[in-house]
Amino acid sequence: MPGRAADAPAKAGAGPGAGAGGLLDRIGLPKPLLFGYIGVLLFMIGDGVESGFIAPYMADHGAGTDVRAGYVITAYGIAVMLASWFSGALAQVWGPRKVMWVGLVIWAVFDVLYLVVALGAENYPMMLVLYGIRGFGYPLFAFGFLVWITDTAPTARLGTAVGWFYFAFTGGLPTLGSLWSSLTIPAFGEMGTLWSALGLILIGGAFSLVGARKRAGGDRLAPPEVTTGQSLFNSVSIVWTHPRVLVGCLVRVINTAPEFGMLVYLPRIFSDDVGFGTDKWLQLLAIIYGTNIFFNLIFGALSDKIGWRTTIATFGALGCAISVTVLYFVPTWLGPDYYWVAVLAGMLYGATLAGFVPISALIPSMAPENKGGSMALLNLGAGGATFVGPAIASLFFPLVGAGGVTLIFMGLYLLALVLTLFLKLPGEGKGKPSGDGSPAKTVAPAGGGAEAAAPAGAP
Repeated sequence: MPGRAADAPAKAGAGPGAGAGGLLDRIGLPKPLLFGYIGVLLFMIGDGVESGFIAPYMADHGAGTDVRAGYVITAYGIAVMLASWFSGALAQVWGPRKVMWVGLVIWAVFDVLYLVVALGAENYPMMLVLYGIRGFGYPLFAFGFLVWITDTAPTARLGTAVGWFYFAFTGGLPTLGSLWSSLTIPAFGEMGTLWSALGLILIGGAFSLVGARKRAGGDRLAPPEVTTGQSLFNSVSIVWTHPRVLVGCLVRVINTAPEFGMLVYLPRIFSDDVGFGTDKWLQLLAIIYGTNIFFNLIFGALSDKIGWRTTIATFGALGCAISVTVLYFVPTWLGPDYYWVAVLAGMLYGATLAGFVPISALIPSMAPENKGGSMALLNLGAGGATFVGPAIASLFFPLVGAGGVTLIFMGLYLLALVLTLFLKLPGEGKGKPSGDGSPAKTVAPAGGGAEAAAPAGAP
């Protein structure tokens, strides 16, 4: 895009806090957006409070059966997928800050209505409607902030900045959210716990939107002539203008599809068949996600050094192909006396799952003139994973059993490894030495400085 190349050196080397030498700069956390990260953590803790008990609670308070409660969760999931897609496109024309405000308001308003009109009155049709609409809230808030990060963080540290986002996101949902509910349910009950989530949401929103209200990058990102309709169209048209971004969307689906799919069959297998019991299974789940939180940071920072694509392919795709297989087969072979082995296997899967973190830095850099569209498609992949994984598990479990489904997931990760090789930055393979998917490893054109190769300036 004409004129963008001149901005690349400043963005790559002189981003927020560059050269300040402070702690935040050393650990790659964009200092101007610090309150935004804290707010996302608190917001996602509030969103994750209900994750461990909401389905059976609805079944006992108006839904009637687990299946009918599942329909409510499905309606919620559809809203999450759509909002994930819209968040990138809307952030371009409304600005990330306004999109986050919309997400916060939707979550808060429809949560109150859901608790009072649906759960309080045990009204099943209203559960479907109100809980479903509330699903638009968290993707607009969280992924709106992710667009803010990708547009303002220094390009050379973008992988680290994205890693911090997923540290906050996953730290809240489901890790600390589930911990919060485990402490509050004995004291206040399920309904009191659900009301406490609203408080966390509002506090998180205040941190992000008040604390970062004057920070650059929060307002409109697209040129003035671009309308909302055009931005939404760009989020679709990028499929044929930049087909490699669609490949990235598929990789993003594969990233977490097995994670959601295994939650369909692993709880009963590990609790009952292997013999760990419910308590140890829940502890194992917390260990998996706890490990993932910290490796989000590790692989985010590592990817800025060894390359985004290299990190995704090796530690993410190949690593998950190995770890997802180990996670299922080794504990089921060894039995209940080797719980510590299951813990190690879970930690391995949680760690390698974080190897996909740099995809949120790589994909928008592949289409620098349409970052909103690329982020929209990437977020669609994140939402789509919540359907693809459980669908595969539900469809194939009766046919091939848990072991067969696990091998299918292993195959998907190997497919992601192959697909990742096609995720290249603009300019790679066109007479220039091939990089490995990050500005630090992409060779600068003749006559340019080291930062001239930053993807924001690519044609």
